[in-house]
Amino acid sequence: MADLSQFDPNSVSLLSNNIFGLPTTEEDAKLVLLPVPWEVTVSYTHGTARGPEQIFKASLQVDLYDPDAKDGWKSGFFMRDIDKQLLLRSDYLRKEAELYLKFLTEGGDISDNEFLKKTLVDVNAGTVAMNEWVYRHTKELLRNDKLVALVGGDHSTPLGFFKAIGEHKGDFGILQIDAHCDLREEYEGFKYSHASIMYNAIREVPQLTRLVQIGIRDYCEEEVDFINNSDGKVVTFFDRDIKTRQYEGDTWKMICDDIIATLPDQVYISFDIDGLDPKLCPATGTPVAGGFETEQLYYLFRKVIESGRKLIGFDLNEVSTSLNEWDANVGARVLFKLCNLLICSNKD
Repeated sequence: MADLSQFDPNSVSLLSNNIFGLPTTEEDAKLVLLPVPWEVTVSYTHGTARGPEQIFKASLQVDLYDPDAKDGWKSGFFMRDIDKQLLLRSDYLRKEAELYLKFLTEGGDISDNEFLKKTLVDVNAGTVAMNEWVYRHTKELLRNDKLVALVGGDHSTPLGFFKAIGEHKGDFGILQIDAHCDLREEYEGFKYSHASIMYNAIREVPQLTRLVQIGIRDYCEEEVDFINNSDGKVVTFFDRDIKTRQYEGDTWKMICDDIIATLPDQVYISFDIDGLDPKLCPATGTPVAGGFETEQLYYLFRKVIESGRKLIGFDLNEVSTSLNEWDANVGARVLFKLCNLLICSNKD
């Protein structure tokens, strides 16, 4: 445990300290955050590869008092340094992917273009390497008895973490906060696209017993068919249906009770920031009108814990850069809440 005798939680955050201005080392921390600066397969606007760095900077403005976990920060939160080589690799492959996507959207035939065929191979190989990197680092942290969370990057980033935490914790369910299903078999030729993360999780993580999606409001027929043919393994609470129930008199508590009833005992939260109302994350890669307020989701997460279910990990993805730093500000506060709730759910 870090020596906090000289630390004033009510004072200004020091730049020399770690995430949220905490004087915590990785050794002392109960919860370690792994930043994954990656956005190779994004299909609309970019900027999420710098998300972890921007969240870190904004976190220094977050006050440490949380009524859900008044002393949660004392358990120690620590974010590892950004891996510069991973970021450079993302930047390089993103430029290749942009050329490929421009050609594709202009109606080009990839089979006639040897350069772009190689680009597709390079991008797919790069995402495989990123998945292996995430798996290796999260597995190491879990073996060291750390609580672990991932900060992206785009939503393709946590697949390796899903695999590591499944191997370490056994059967679990994912509670996915998102505007999108992310259930495409592949997208734009990319097997490990951000639009395919949950499809790949279902196919490649045997310990994943249930995927519960909430806030979904932008999806394709292929994804609806996948949900309908999943034999209940995928349960989707579409944004339209949630809103309709509220308009017709159902309370948010009633809807939360129904969501929680579908979850297994161990729950992992996969939080795509575009699950929120886009006024809270306007610079995210693919914003969609609709979505949640932060307090709605915090209420749901508290109720998950109160139900006796255990949070085992989380990822926060798709926070992008913006000129006024608003997205990072919101992202940092969502991250702080998730950290505290994970600590609450794992009290010794």
